[in-house]
Order: sequence, then structure tokens, then C-alpha cells
Amino acid sequence: MTISVSPPGGGRSTQAAAGVVAPGTDEPQATRTSLQEAVQNFGISIEDYLLPVHGQIQILAEDGTMLPEEKRGSSPGHQYPVPPDEELLEAYRRLVVGRRVNDQNSALVRQGRLAVYPSSHGQEACQVAAALCLGSQDWMFPTYRDAVAVMTRGVDPVEVMTIFRGDWHGGYDPHAHHVGIQSTPLTTQLLHAVGVAHAAKLRGEDTVVLAMCGDGATSEGDFHEALNFAAVFRLPVVFFVQNNQYAISVPLAHQTAAPSLAHKAVGYGMAGERVDGNDLVALLAVLDRAVTLARSGSGPLLVEANTYRMQAHTNADDATRYRNQAEVEAWAAKDPLNRMRHYLRAAGQLTDDVEAAFAHDAEQVAQRLREGLSADPDIDPQDLFRYVFTEPTPQLREQAAFLADELARDAEGAAGASSTATADTREER
Repeated sequence: MTISVSPPGGGRSTQAAAGVVAPGTDEPQATRTSLQEAVQNFGISIEDYLLPVHGQIQILAEDGTMLPEEKRGSSPGHQYPVPPDEELLEAYRRLVVGRRVNDQNSALVRQGRLAVYPSSHGQEACQVAAALCLGSQDWMFPTYRDAVAVMTRGVDPVEVMTIFRGDWHGGYDPHAHHVGIQSTPLTTQLLHAVGVAHAAKLRGEDTVVLAMCGDGATSEGDFHEALNFAAVFRLPVVFFVQNNQYAISVPLAHQTAAPSLAHKAVGYGMAGERVDGNDLVALLAVLDRAVTLARSGSGPLLVEANTYRMQAHTNADDATRYRNQAEVEAWAAKDPLNRMRHYLRAAGQLTDDVEAAFAHDAEQVAQRLREGLSADPDIDPQDLFRYVFTEPTPQLREQAAFLADELARDAEGAAGASSTATADTREER
């Protein structure tokens, strides 16, 4: 999907991009020029450009009907055309696959084939839109809950899930897919994303970086550092916050008093936007426009998607301790899968045959997960130490030697026990 956005100007020098103060002003020239040019293209004030819309951007109602334009939450400078139906149909196919992935992985945890799985059931629209808004040259930095987004980006499903079975590595090559390893430490991936965007800008590369995080991450210091650096250096980063209402068990109201998480953007000098995170149509429109603006030189943007984590934080969590069933049921009525299905059915795009084909595609991915995660991996315990540093430290060498000795003793003990058992059997005979 391509949205035409007038570029806010180019040809800024390296000094301006680095935030050199313009003569006679107290602000970096790059910031002043970029914001002014971006605002001029839309014919609105800087405040109207930076602040999110009142409410949120929503295109599909909860029942899957298209909202009239005046009820979509848009305003001058915040207008989003509806993507073509053929693109929405492909996005829906990815949504079907994503839901099946979540259900399959949750089953694999119960079967002991995965150690843990942070399900994104109910958030799949955010996952799919995040992956589809990027070009092949762009980068994505996901969280631990964004497995569906990583798979939608083209990474092999079994490789994506390797980290959740307890292996020592992330499972896939980030450079091959332009996807960072799923981050378990909260918010560190935002700093990595900003670093990649800074390097790409210095090299003159056509790269946009999508940095994903949850509402809990916005309470971390790394969030502030990443946004502040990206804004000062006008980096092509889209910060995508999936606000699923809870940071593990802490509700959003206990994390911030801001009107919304998107409002935090203005404090850094970047544009913020709020979107219905269960509306795949709106997500595609908003994220695609954000990526287009970032690519054209407008600097970073923050998009907050309001969604809901239908299942527990992970399989180790008991969500009933901090939220009630009525709340869960209210969000179940906003399910992104049902919403898109109803819309595409009414539009004549989704027939029984097409839906059966999509279900088949989803089952193929589920089968790939079952088969790949049922095979015992070939594990070398020394890999724990082999790839930590290019030149192992004395402590690593000591630990590696200690483990090797322990494994050798265990092997000797097992061999001895086997010999004794064999001898006892012969005596009995």
C-alpha cells in the first residue's frame, strides 16, 4: 500500500542532521526545519501536527461495517485513505495464520514442547500490520510477544519459536530478515532500533525502523532515551506501542496520568497518533502513513494501538488475579479476526472457498510448528560459552572447563551404572 505524502524537504547537511543550533536560535536547525516543512505540507499548526487526534483513528466498526468518514476520528493532517480490498484480503489471510499460530503455540506449551509462550491472541491485527507496512530494506525490532509479526515478516516459524523452547540463541539471523531478536529484557530493543536507524541515516540508506513495545515499556527509562535520541537526530523510526492495557498485572492507569501514550510523543518533538488496535484496516492505514512520513524525512513518529491481551501474560501467569471476566468478554466483542471477516464477506471478497484456502495455509504453518518443535535439537552444552565473546575471558574458560568435567563425571557414572546392571542381570541368570 502506498500513500502519497509530500516530502518535507531534503538535502540537510550532516551538521544539521546532528542537531547543530541555527544562528540566532536556541533550537537545533534540523528540528526547526523538519517540523516547519512537515507542517506546511498539511497546512496546520505544529501543535495539531504533533498531537494525536481526539479519540482514536478507527475505520471499521466492531461489527465489521465501514464507518462513515466523519466518524473515523481523522482531522486535517491526520487523514487516512482505506487500503484496497485486495490488500485487506491478504492481510486477513495473515490474520488467520496468526491466530492459528497463537493457538498452536499455546498447545505446545501445555505439551511441554515449549518452555514459555507470551500469546498475542487478540492482538494479531497489530502484529500483521506491523510487518506489512515495511519494505524489504526496512528493519523491525520486536518484543517477546511479537512472534506473529516476526513470522509475517518471513522468518521460519520454527526458528522464531526456538528462543521459547529454552535454547541459548534467538533462532534466526537478524541480518538475513532485518528483524531483531525478540527482546525479553523490557525496552532494550528500542535503543537497538534507534542505533540501527542512526547508522542507516549516516550511511544515506533508504531504511525505516519499526520499534515495537508494549504499554509497560513506556514506564522504562530506555523508552525516554530512545525517543529523545531519535527526535533530536530526526531519525526514521516509527515507535509502535501496543497498549494491551496491562504491564503484566499493572493496569495502564497505575503507570501514567497522560491522556494517552500517544500524547507522550509531543514532549520529544515528534508526532503521535492513536489507532484502534483491533481494526486491521485502520492499523494498515496509520502505520503505512507513519512509515512513509519517516522515510520522507519528517523524523520519528509514535503510534499507539489500543488493543487487549485476551490470554494471560504468559503460561506462568494467572490473569484472573488482576482482571475480571466481564472486562475480557467486552474486549472479545472487538475481536479483530471477526471484524475483518464480516467486512470482507460483506464486500464480496471473502468466499467460502477463499476462507477454506486461508484455513489450509494456517494449518500448514501449525503443522510446521508441531513437527519442528517435536524434533529433539542437537545440543552442545559448550555453546553456552563459545559465542559470548570473540576471545573467551578467563572466567568463561574456567566455567567451560568446570562444565566439561561435570559432564565427563556424569558420563562415567552412567557407564558404570550400566555395567553394574548388566553384571547383576548375568548373575541372576
